[in-house]
Amino acid sequence: PFGPTHRFPDLGSAVTQERRSKGSQGPRDMGRGDSDDERPSKAASQGGNNSRRSGPVRFRTGFRNTIYDAMCQREWKETDGDDWDFYWADRDWIHEVFDSIHLDSWQRVNHFRNDRELCRKDLLVKNLKKQKRQLHKTDPQEAEKYDFWPTTYVLPGDYSLFAEEFKRNPQSTWIMKPIGRSQGKGIFIFTKLSQISKWKSDSRYSSKSEGSDAEAYVVQKYILNPFLVAGKKFDMRIYALVTSFSPLTVWLYRSGFCRFSSARYSSAPADLENAFMHLTNVAIQKKSDTYDSSHGGKWDIRHLKLYLMSRYGLEVTDQLFGDIEKLILRSLFSVQQVMIQDKHCFELYGYDVLFDDEFKPWLVEVNASPSLTANTEDDYRLKVKMLSSLMDIVDMEGKLTGDEVRVGGFDLIYKNGPCLHNSGSIYHSMLGAEILKEPVKLAPKKPEPTTGTPAQDTAAAAKLSGRGTSSRSQSNTRGSASSDRRAAESAESASSSSMPRLRNAENGGGSGRGGAGSASSSRTSRRVPASPGTKTRLSASSSSSGLR
Repeated sequence: PFGPTHRFPDLGSAVTQERRSKGSQGPRDMGRGDSDDERPSKAASQGGNNSRRSGPVRFRTGFRNTIYDAMCQREWKETDGDDWDFYWADRDWIHEVFDSIHLDSWQRVNHFRNDRELCRKDLLVKNLKKQKRQLHKTDPQEAEKYDFWPTTYVLPGDYSLFAEEFKRNPQSTWIMKPIGRSQGKGIFIFTKLSQISKWKSDSRYSSKSEGSDAEAYVVQKYILNPFLVAGKKFDMRIYALVTSFSPLTVWLYRSGFCRFSSARYSSAPADLENAFMHLTNVAIQKKSDTYDSSHGGKWDIRHLKLYLMSRYGLEVTDQLFGDIEKLILRSLFSVQQVMIQDKHCFELYGYDVLFDDEFKPWLVEVNASPSLTANTEDDYRLKVKMLSSLMDIVDMEGKLTGDEVRVGGFDLIYKNGPCLHNSGSIYHSMLGAEILKEPVKLAPKKPEPTTGTPAQDTAAAAKLSGRGTSSRSQSNTRGSASSDRRAAESAESASSSSMPRLRNAENGGGSGRGGAGSASSSRTSRRVPASPGTKTRLSASSSSSGLR
């Protein structure tokens, strides 16, 4: 049912790249052969360039999945040579070949050269911790907002520190993940140090073999109280497109999907080894006897948003999705100064996020090569539509003006600073909102120009209004939010038809409880209606300034 799609695995590698020199004031700008006095056109600032040769766009890729289909649907012409305009490359090619070639001004490629600063588990945590330390010196209040990842150590290097932390909290539960693997491979959960004695004594981690060939792991405190739907654990795959790190320019896709476990959740020690209960990776879940291929264990994020609105009200749900959007921006702030900027590059990041029963979002990981292989018809449509919008933004045809704030399903949430918020919208974040039919929306007014250095971008983030981070038209957002409100009234029936196994919430009150008037934006904390005995305190700052 997915058309001429062939499944090739996503490729990836982790090769050390040159970092910017200490003391530099911004991301390293690599012009890749263009003279210093060359300046791209307004359309080219979004990715397009009118100097490209005439005729259809020439693309190159080694993948045969939704990205291949999306490019073919645009009637682009495939090439196997070096005469490409648009290259959807694997990360091996970026790390091994990219530095050795000259690119013309219009050519575009889908990775930044040192993207692993954000996407490798150990480097992501290192950069987040570094950003938090720096903010403690300049903006302690903002630094406290960098609390969206669990306590983390990198092993074997931090084993002594981890052992001390473990002994201080002997009843805690931890999860170990190899830093360079994907699809849930090598992950395990434990509650006793003795359970990792075999791992510790492995020859790879002996004093004789420690070194560049030793496989490192991150160990994190396990989130034991995830929010459940129908008694099952899930996380969210959210798509963020970065077209530049200097100035930082971020687009957030409205749609995405939740990935559900196939077994009902339990935090009992006897159940911690059940991967079908605790790990939501599709590669793991499809091996379960209860895996349902009709929906693939996936649920559209819009359906989740409507479901939460019907149970907890608009304000509580919108606060959660706004916090997720801010989480994504903060993670990008943390790597902005180390990323090597290149005007030929853009990157689609797949964010994996979950939230707990107190409605606090947690960053699981960031993927530089999110899977674009579809396992259901709905999944195929979502990914092809998302990639089509991405290619509209990259704009190889030179059709954009540079003033767009929404293109297809992508909303511009950050460019030289947080985007202006339209007071006509009832949403703080358009994540999970309806994707409108109008393909493009222009900004109502052009923001004041800034130099766009990382320091200024971080300062601008500290002034981000709590009312949201997207700029969009009053009429369009009102229409989208109003339709979402109406749809939320029947969200439970929609959820049961879209996700047959996910009909009821195990940790929520009855339908209609906690409506839009159940929480006040002036409070410093909110209580979310829930089943008896369930802790459901939702923290929310009332500050009108900062990413707060």
